[in-house]
Amino acid sequence: MSGEHAPKTVWTLGLLAVGCWLGLATYVRSDIVRSLRNIANLVAAVREGDYSLRGRGARNDDALGETLGEVNALSAVLKEQRLESMEATALLEKVIEAVDVSLFAFDQDRRLRLINRAGERLLGPRSGAWLGATAEELGLGSLLEGDAPRTFGMPFAGGKGPWELRRAVFRQRGMKHDLVVLSDLHRALREEERAAWQRLVRVIGHEINNSLAPIQSIAGHLHETLADGARPDDWEDDLRSGLEVIARRAEALGRFLRAYSQLARLPPPKLTSVDVGTWVERVSKLETRVPLRLAAGPKTTITADPDQLDQLLINLVRNAAEAAMETQGQVELTWAQVSGAVEVLVIDDGPGISSTENLFVPFFTTKATGSGIGLVLARQIAEVHGGSLALEPREGRRGCVARLRFPVS
Repeated sequence: MSGEHAPKTVWTLGLLAVGCWLGLATYVRSDIVRSLRNIANLVAAVREGDYSLRGRGARNDDALGETLGEVNALSAVLKEQRLESMEATALLEKVIEAVDVSLFAFDQDRRLRLINRAGERLLGPRSGAWLGATAEELGLGSLLEGDAPRTFGMPFAGGKGPWELRRAVFRQRGMKHDLVVLSDLHRALREEERAAWQRLVRVIGHEINNSLAPIQSIAGHLHETLADGARPDDWEDDLRSGLEVIARRAEALGRFLRAYSQLARLPPPKLTSVDVGTWVERVSKLETRVPLRLAAGPKTTITADPDQLDQLLINLVRNAAEAAMETQGQVELTWAQVSGAVEVLVIDDGPGISSTENLFVPFFTTKATGSGIGLVLARQIAEVHGGSLALEPREGRRGCVARLRFPVS
């Protein structure tokens, strides 16, 4: 009997096993499909910018559960980053609106894509929309061409300038944009001019008062002496001495005014080719009070006025020599080529400079017999020739370095 039913039993058990396997496979398939659909829905929400959805049923004991957990973590990170980006964008918009410079952004078709309030005030009222207009329609076509940074004086409805132009290039969605920044230099120049006049009036007033105060005092004393009937026996000596003081102070005041005239009437340079080595060597031979070492540099030529260059370098060498005399030191002259320019250095072993704040203030001097215009005139000559003059302390030791810089011919 058992032999007859053995095949049926086998088939029954086989079919039961297949049915269990199919049921398990169907369950696993539905679970996988459900998890994948959850992941797909989450990814679609993230793509649309919705980071509020979260996948449920994420387990750490299977791969799909770990994937679902990572998608949830990614959504949380992207949500936090979007919040930070929105806050940064809002801050940037506030800064752009608050800055006192005019900002314009143009796309590759030269159409305006960004403008702040300062830019709208600069261009004045407009009937149409700002955004989308071309640079030519706004009268800004020239700002997208030429060198930058640069200054120019083109008037706008919101100001006459002068203006400083700066440009930068950035990309948005892969497209090139030009950022134009216009700064109004008028206010800054007026404030600097006012500060310069205040410094000049302060120095001039100090010098004039130094002369007028003793003149007024002595004149008053002499007037009282002459008005007094009972004059002392030495009144004539007092009169003579007082008049000499008045004459000396008047002469000092005259020298001061002549020095001011010299500073204000620097003639335009008569440009010619100047060999730097010949120029420096010629001036170095004029100073004999202290040891002067000449360290020759490369053969270099500049375009300048030889007479004004001599006046400039003589002033610097004389100042260096007077400083070196205080410490029994010496002076060194040298030059070198640096980045398309020539630098002439006047180096001394003097006591050095404690502060550079007032070095180039007209008529400011720390010397008993100084006029206070030597350094000012020297820097003025350097700048007229397209160069610069700077004074700085020596590194690691006592002394000062006067650094002249001129463009090479």
